[in-house]
Amino acid sequence: MNFGPNERPKTCPPLTDRLTALRTQLAAQNLDGFVIPLTDEHMSEYVGGYAQRLGWLTGFGGSAGTAVVLADRAAIFTDGRYTIQVREQVDGAQWDYEPVPQTSPAAWLGKHAPEGGRIGYDPWLHTGTWVAEATTALAERGATLVAVDANPIDAIWTDRPAPSPAKLTVQPDEFTGASSAEKRAKIADWLSEQNADAVILSALDSIAWALNVRGGDVDHTPVALSYAIVGADGTTDLFVAPDKLDDAVRQHLGNAVRLHDRTVFAAALGTYAGKRVAADPERAVAAITQALQAGGAKILPLRDPVVLAKAIKNPVEISGHRAASARDGAALARFLRWVESECVKGGQTELSAAAKLLAFREQTGVLKDTSFDTISATGPHGAIPHYHVTEESSAPIEPGQLYLIDSGGQYADGTTDVTRVMPIGEPTEEMRDRFTRVLKGHIGIATAVFPDGTMGGQIDAFARRPLWKAGLDFAHGTGHGIGAYLAVHEGPQRIAAPNYPGGAAMEPLRAGMMLSNEPGYYKAGEYGIRIENLILIEPRTIPGADRAMLGFETLTFCPIERTLIEPTLLTTEERQWVDDYHVKVLAVLAPEMTDAEDRAWLIAKCAPLR
Repeated sequence: MNFGPNERPKTCPPLTDRLTALRTQLAAQNLDGFVIPLTDEHMSEYVGGYAQRLGWLTGFGGSAGTAVVLADRAAIFTDGRYTIQVREQVDGAQWDYEPVPQTSPAAWLGKHAPEGGRIGYDPWLHTGTWVAEATTALAERGATLVAVDANPIDAIWTDRPAPSPAKLTVQPDEFTGASSAEKRAKIADWLSEQNADAVILSALDSIAWALNVRGGDVDHTPVALSYAIVGADGTTDLFVAPDKLDDAVRQHLGNAVRLHDRTVFAAALGTYAGKRVAADPERAVAAITQALQAGGAKILPLRDPVVLAKAIKNPVEISGHRAASARDGAALARFLRWVESECVKGGQTELSAAAKLLAFREQTGVLKDTSFDTISATGPHGAIPHYHVTEESSAPIEPGQLYLIDSGGQYADGTTDVTRVMPIGEPTEEMRDRFTRVLKGHIGIATAVFPDGTMGGQIDAFARRPLWKAGLDFAHGTGHGIGAYLAVHEGPQRIAAPNYPGGAAMEPLRAGMMLSNEPGYYKAGEYGIRIENLILIEPRTIPGADRAMLGFETLTFCPIERTLIEPTLLTTEERQWVDDYHVKVLAVLAPEMTDAEDRAWLIAKCAPLR
């Protein structure tokens, strides 16, 4: 288990030679292949620079993907969000592009691994479920899956960044709504119900939530590299680098949280002989369960108890999000006014626009970070759902284009995520048609009423129906959960169909959960459209109903560009929704808009549709 760079040669091979260098290293380790996922030891979606092995090897800049390297061929696996991006960033002469979920690394290995071959994997980067799946697939070829003690990528990645030295900070109860002691007591109650002695918390946001701490080890996500083991009495062992702790954090954690160096975590797992230990099969990597088994523990494959508790926001967290959303919406509105007035003049680029939005957010005086890399995309780049602008890719924003901005802020009281689209000059009739169909789908979700216990996958089609009627669709989920000054993508709730990233959204929707509502449309090579607000699940009272019902309250307030709306495509009810939404936008944002010209612009944008 490597937490920092090892001794290596002083020079790193250029991108075009890294695949060759890896194959040489694999041969030295007596391996015929290796699997490289985009994750870390905590199964995180967003990872620190030290764990960006997939990007370093392939050049791929997306947030989800896996590569498999054999002696004679290599493949990179991405879902529909990255169909265009992976082809722009990864050399097709060296790599095969494989679509997910149509195939998977394990299934591909079952077809292409050499007979009797040894395929390596890093047990700190895969779950036990994946190991079992890959082992079964390889058996068809008489091949074996081999856990490596040292990741071969690390041996050739000579300028690999060290893990962040950022210190932990205390997240005050005024923002969390519950003390760490209260949260750990509930975890202890859950352990009692499961007749378990301890639970492993390996997901970074679970640890941050349970202990009311935050960190700076992952860009845009305020978490710290650590592990925790919570016992049946609520006492906790926290494994974290000692230099990340200061007196304030130590005092906050108190005597009920025992502190250990992160490097001794693996050894500690071997001390639970005869104990019943819960470990989440989706979040605990194979190395954790393997160490527990070797130490004689009885593993209970149960979901991390923090996952659901964290997803259902308490009144304090909801109130904090409202405050964060208001200031963030005002910053975005000021930015959209700037886009409208300045970008049509020329001279602006995707990077300069992203920097301008950041400046507006920083003017709030309380911005901690952006909640993800801002998607600042004009023209064809807008058709790449998870486009990441760089110095090399940054395009000029020009008349005749649609400009898409998907962004968010991290504030101590909440995490935001919002997408808007602005026309640069006059939009075409097709752009207006597509935008309005996306808006109709957005309204379909926003106004949905459904029985308590409904799965997110059951309402996903509400967002797609207006597009389907025109023979159109979008290749990503419609909604994801969101954290409270934590991860911008948070489970277990989501709105998605089985054939889109994340698979079927089979978690019952519950009051207090927050989700995004973000249908879209993407015309390859021309433009992209997405309208995203955050929404809160709340009870709905319906006269005569014979069961408990739920619905959504919209939490994000920022004008939806009226020049892109074709009113004749909207029903009377949909037009009313737009007008009512803009009334709320004006009420929420006007107090935040101290500049008279900003306020006048906002009033005009929030006028009723005609």
